[in-house]
Amino acid sequence: MIDVDRLRRSPFAFPLAALVALVMLLISETSYRSSRNSMDEVSELSIARLRVQRVLRLMVDAETAQRGYLLTGRKDYLEPYRNSIEALPETMAKLKAQYADRPAHAKALARLEELIAVKLSELVTTLDMYDSGRNEAWREMLLSDIGKEQMESIRAAAELMLVDEAQAGEIARKEVYDALSVSRIGIGLMTVLSLLALYLYLRQLHAVDQLRREQRNELQTERDQLDREVKHRTAELTELSRHLVTAREDERSRLARELHDELGALLTTAKLDTARIKTRIGVLSPEASERLVHLNETLNSGIALKRRIIEDLRPSSLSNLGLVAALEIQLREFAKASELKVESVLEPVALRPEAELTVYRLIQEAFTNISKYAQADKVVVSLQVRDGMAEVSVADDGIGFEPATQNVSAHGLVGMRYRVEAAGGELSVSSAPGQGTRVSATLPLVEAT
Repeated sequence: MIDVDRLRRSPFAFPLAALVALVMLLISETSYRSSRNSMDEVSELSIARLRVQRVLRLMVDAETAQRGYLLTGRKDYLEPYRNSIEALPETMAKLKAQYADRPAHAKALARLEELIAVKLSELVTTLDMYDSGRNEAWREMLLSDIGKEQMESIRAAAELMLVDEAQAGEIARKEVYDALSVSRIGIGLMTVLSLLALYLYLRQLHAVDQLRREQRNELQTERDQLDREVKHRTAELTELSRHLVTAREDERSRLARELHDELGALLTTAKLDTARIKTRIGVLSPEASERLVHLNETLNSGIALKRRIIEDLRPSSLSNLGLVAALEIQLREFAKASELKVESVLEPVALRPEAELTVYRLIQEAFTNISKYAQADKVVVSLQVRDGMAEVSVADDGIGFEPATQNVSAHGLVGMRYRVEAAGGELSVSSAPGQGTRVSATLPLVEAT
């Protein structure tokens, strides 16, 4: 007796059942194809029988029409004759195509075709005699047994073909019945195997569900732990990013103060010394005077460079004049340096100092990317309050790029994103080749106290 529990626990149970099912499916498919081929053959045989009968009928119609014309002399009797003569070649051609791969039937068809040719020759000869006025000749041929014998030969050949077709049809039907019997047995076995597989499946279902629940609980526990770890790491990275931004700005402020105090003092002293030398030397030679003028211009250029570096490190206009005024200065300087058309819509917004600096740096980085890569003619800068958030955007009409692909300015965009997120905001970049670029960010406003 079959050990059901052992079979149920065996890892080969279902593969074996699937293999058996596949074999039964192949048997069923083979039976189906065999039945279909047999049915097609029966259909072809039926069509062939109809065509043989049609050939026989056409010959009878042709002979009848010929006899009617000979006896009455009326031309309308020739119409059925001509129709039969015209239809015969097409019907015979279709029979030849059907019997092309059946040598025995093709031989019988060739015999029938020979008899038909002889009969048609006799019909044509008789009509020619009648039309030429040879009355005795056509009457003698008509009253002879030649035509009767020819028609009997044609009927006999046609009947033989019909008998062969009937036998072949009987064989094809038997093949259909045999295929149906095999299919019936296969379906019965398949049903039994399906019931057995269903029984085994139901026996296993509870155990499988229990195992899945346990695995699901374990996966959920691991997922929760990983989520906590990810949140912890994300919080650490966010804090680290905020710290790095703050540390970088602090370092910039320190460098700006040192440049202002130390380098500024040195350049100012050098400029004062130059002025004293010029007043004490008195009248100078043209060459010495030119050298002092050049030295004074060089010191002025150094002082201007020092101021630009200090402004880049820590914009004094931002802390002294406010965000809007600092941005207006930044826009004028960019427009002058890049010779681009710059339009702006700047509204006062209430932001924390670090958020104001983030807005300033974002626009500064956007201007840098536009100068290097955009090939733009026009830039639009906007700073407004929308939906309770401060929104800043920089849009250009340059060549744009595909955001999904890596590009040369990707690091700058990543830096913008981290900086904005560290300030509690969100950054978005929209661009497409040939459609310009728009960089925008939303930052939380300072709550009114």
